Amino acid sequence: MKILKELGITTENYELYERALTHSSYANEENIESYERLEFLGDAVFELIISEYLYLNCNQDEGIMTKLRAHYVCENALYGYSLKLKLNQYIKLGRGEEEHGGKYRKATVADIFESFLGAMYIDKGLDEVKKFVYKYVIPMIEAEPLDLIGDYKSSLQELVQTDKRSLEYVIVHEEGPAHKKIFTVEVKIDEIVYGQGRATSKKEAEQLAAKDALNKIAK
Repeated sequence: MKILKELGITTENYELYERALTHSSYANEENIESYERLEFLGDAVFELIISEYLYLNCNQDEGIMTKLRAHYVCENALYGYSLKLKLNQYIKLGRGEEEHGGKYRKATVADIFESFLGAMYIDKGLDEVKKFVYKYVIPMIEAEPLDLIGDYKSSLQELVQTDKRSLEYVIVHEEGPAHKKIFTVEVKIDEIVYGQGRATSKKEAEQLAAKDALNKIAK
């Protein structure tokens, strides 16, 4: 399989990885097993690896680590990992699913990331899956820890609510003419500055400040 070569995976169990990339629409047409059982396994394996990563690298309490883990294992995140690894290019889809863009359907693309890890776990064991995740996925997380979330203010609010701490956005500087102002905003948690953002609108500056805070909390 080309994808295994691209990812540096050697195996004699090609059928297992083929199954990990087989959608139910194709499986039904060919009367074979789909990726769904492997996805169930891979989901648990990936959550364990991310849980351990956060425990070892994130100096936060249980509530915040739980929220962070939820972000890193959510469908949006899995979809992003899968696309960057190009797993979607190798999904086996039924004719109808193929014609309707199944290779880019978010749920499917996210699922095969987990099923692929499930196959690797069966084939090589937990240590090898962990090496794979640390080689390919952890760098994505550390480059932009919460880049797949979107609404950074809402995400930060959720984290802060876990511990019932106060959250405040403060404009600390304005510059430029009235029609083209640039705002600098700081976000404070319990009166401590956690992040800063600078943009041409207050809302965007607040989002960037929240993103900065989230990235610092995640490291």
